[in-house]
Amino acid sequence: QLQLVESGGGLVQPGGSLRLSCAVSGSTLDYYNIGWFRQAPGKEREGVSCISSSGGSAYFADSVKGRFTIPRSGAKNMVYLQMNSLKPEDTGVYYCAATRGPCSSWSPYNYDYWGQGTQVTVSS
Repeated sequence: QLQLVESGGGLVQPGGSLRLSCAVSGSTLDYYNIGWFRQAPGKEREGVSCISSSGGSAYFADSVKGRFTIPRSGAKNMVYLQMNSLKPEDTGVYYCAATRGPCSSWSPYNYDYWGQGTQVTVSS
């Protein structure tokens, strides 16, 4: 059974940076595409970024392009979300999730395994 655990959330001022971590256990990253999602209060869960199982392809929502990156360590079985130039609208609970489906699908329903989430608050 695949398990994912997020960490690294917190309170940060607008313009600041934060790095989230997703620790994956139960399998290697070679078999799963890993995505990051976020959910703001009263809003639907939305896809933020995804990295392919090979690490060769990464995808980003338009709202975070140029600000977020998604580093990956196969040796540590870890996927990160590096968030720079944060904005108040980036606030929400961030989840990492795993799928054997394509990264190109942003639907949360395509992801089979989820972490518990970590809160990110961008506020002055």
